[in-house]
Amino acid sequence: MSAPVSTVEDAIQAALATVNDPEIRRPITELGMVRSATIAASGVVRVELLLTVAGCPLKDKLRTDITAAVAAVPGVTGVEIDFGVMSPEQRQSLQSQLRGGGASEEPVIPFAQPGSRTRVYAVASGKGGVGKSSVTVNLAAALAARGLSVGVVDADIYGHSVPRMLGTEARPTRVEDMIMPPQSHGVKVISIGMFTSGNAAVVWRGPMLHRALQQFLADVYWGDLDVLLLDLPPGTGDVAISLAQLLPNSEILVVTTPQAAAAEVAERAGAIALQTHQRVVGVIENMSWLELPDGSRMEIFGAGGGAAVAESLSRTIGAQVPLLGQIPLDTRVREAGDAGNPIVLAEPASPAAQALGTIADRLALRRESLLGKPLGLKPAGR
Repeated sequence: MSAPVSTVEDAIQAALATVNDPEIRRPITELGMVRSATIAASGVVRVELLLTVAGCPLKDKLRTDITAAVAAVPGVTGVEIDFGVMSPEQRQSLQSQLRGGGASEEPVIPFAQPGSRTRVYAVASGKGGVGKSSVTVNLAAALAARGLSVGVVDADIYGHSVPRMLGTEARPTRVEDMIMPPQSHGVKVISIGMFTSGNAAVVWRGPMLHRALQQFLADVYWGDLDVLLLDLPPGTGDVAISLAQLLPNSEILVVTTPQAAAAEVAERAGAIALQTHQRVVGVIENMSWLELPDGSRMEIFGAGGGAAVAESLSRTIGAQVPLLGQIPLDTRVREAGDAGNPIVLAEPASPAAQALGTIADRLALRRESLLGKPLGLKPAGR
């Protein structure tokens, strides 16, 4: 005996509630995207779905997910989906819902708010060519693989490379003045490279760099992140200063190679924390050695640079700065990055991936500071 129509319709609504918007990662029913869902006597279900924007790049993904969810309901013989587009008023309502306030409110940087639980790591280096972006991308992928919600801001405006290394060619989607970041390997990512045509160079000065970083942090809908990583440009220029102003609670990860010259420059990148009042969470030594077929190690760039930077920064800052790990030189790191599949996912058993995974574990399990955060305590009544 078939179930009553009302029960079938309830089951269809429940099935639709299991489908998440691929960009916002929240149920389509909660976002007001389902205009209607009706079932005919033949058992065919017609769903009217409102896309946030015309030409949504993930329309096919929505079609597949909705069809699979609704088709699994007993009594359903087929699924037809009609796509429409939200009106400006509906998009304004959605924007207000996602931001948790009125649509007219000035966008704020959620990670700079006192109640934010997101750990913000700024990955810095004194000079280019030390593998800072590779480290950032692999840490992000490793943390996401451990079940954390992770975002990456490619703040290296002039030398943006994160989208390629994460294997995303998607463009961000706009909902009114809010930007939905593409995702790859479970990581949300935004980069200036997503807004330029081809391989065009970005020729900007300080104020424009500051505004771009501010928009990446405030206008992008990141959702509830556990960790946000920022791939900074080398050195201690405009972006590093802007970051300290916009995210004073961010912590610095210093990447260096074992080479003495690189280590000296990396110390300056870390020592900026004295002026910006940020915490240096640790030092990562990249390209530490090359493992040879006979099991021996060739220290191509020398040895001891990471430990020297950690020791020097500990003295300069007056607080312990640990050496979080040493990552061996491996051509597979480069190959995986060029292929858009980070080595921690492509070759998890490789020595480089293992070292990166250990660093990710240390960052994921680090105790969170309660300094400046409300504890919700009230004095006992007398």
